[in-house]
Amino acid sequence: MEEGVVNEMLQGPLRDVFDSKQLITDISGSGNNWAVGHKVFGSQYQEKILEKLRKSAEQCDCLQCFFIIHSMGGGTGSGLGTFLLKVLEDEFPEVYRFVTSVYPSSEDDVITSPYNSILAMKELNEHADCVLPIDNQSLFDIISKIDTVVKSGKLGKTVKPKSLVTSSVGASRKRHQKPFDAMNNIVANLLLNLTSSARFEGSLNMDLNEISMNLVPFPQLHYLVSSLTPLYTLADVNVPPRRLDQMFSDAFSKDHQLIRADPKHNLYLACALMVRGDVQISDLRRNIERLKPSLQFVSWNQEGWKTSLCSVPPVGHSHSLLALANNTCVKTTFVELKERFTRLYKKKAHLHHYLQVEGMEEGCFSEAVSSLSALIQEYNQLDATKSMPVQELPRLRIAV
Repeated sequence: MEEGVVNEMLQGPLRDVFDSKQLITDISGSGNNWAVGHKVFGSQYQEKILEKLRKSAEQCDCLQCFFIIHSMGGGTGSGLGTFLLKVLEDEFPEVYRFVTSVYPSSEDDVITSPYNSILAMKELNEHADCVLPIDNQSLFDIISKIDTVVKSGKLGKTVKPKSLVTSSVGASRKRHQKPFDAMNNIVANLLLNLTSSARFEGSLNMDLNEISMNLVPFPQLHYLVSSLTPLYTLADVNVPPRRLDQMFSDAFSKDHQLIRADPKHNLYLACALMVRGDVQISDLRRNIERLKPSLQFVSWNQEGWKTSLCSVPPVGHSHSLLALANNTCVKTTFVELKERFTRLYKKKAHLHHYLQVEGMEEGCFSEAVSSLSALIQEYNQLDATKSMPVQELPRLRIAV
């Protein structure tokens, strides 16, 4: 909602990407308070937001889904971001809602972020169709790894020291500073891979709605772990290419995930592989067969793979791969979030800032915790089936 932040963007190198008539701002932000973003700005700007949404939707020949990109720790991202979800559900009930949520790390500089995140989680549980959680710490770790490769000199051609999108210091930025531009670049690459099927030709393109249809077996378990390879920012697009088979292995390693979790020791409900570049279906099948024995799938969905092939690779690379896994390992992020929330809430610290907002009461917090606890419990129940034997299902016999 902060006018200054948006104006900065409109004066930057990407100003032509945005339609300034579609932007909505206020003078101040939400002060790291979910209640201000959700209850105050939400109701204040609802009509204006709806008008802009309808205007955009009317220009679509085939409205496929909505993307919401927001952070969970601050007030506007968590509060107004999740308010928007409800608005979209009411106004366009048939259109899927995809959310990319950036979760705060434990070293977060917003003291009230556990409150904001827990309150936002309840809304995500109820109103999102698909959530791609990303955590700041993973993004920071990835940038540090790229930084190491860049400094080691093991590069393709030359590294662009400056880029339109990354800051002037680019990849050579000191490691102890938080390289937000480069971190945002990684998230942008995730979204570029995710939407490539809608933008380019491919022998096996995937409609975005197919992700939700194939990867979300139960409505509440719609949180997907994303991993990306190769990892690069626009400032160092010449990070050396990976061999195709190596890329598939990377996609299932913790180093390439945008959230800290360990899927290999947890249960897969389903998995999607979205490949860009000159790759054959046979390459996909071969790699799935190779990786399958090391991954534990839920007993009733042993063949839970969805694949997509887009023939246009990302700039500067021959191939890229985005893996989206519905895996019980996301539970770890939610458990940590709940623990951080409980530590603050036990002392009733900072609560008065929320309760003085009209329409906000303490019951909102207890409802939000119950919602998160129920979600964690669902994941626990699935994890408990890990050691169950895989049932051989009877095949349908067709009489000729």
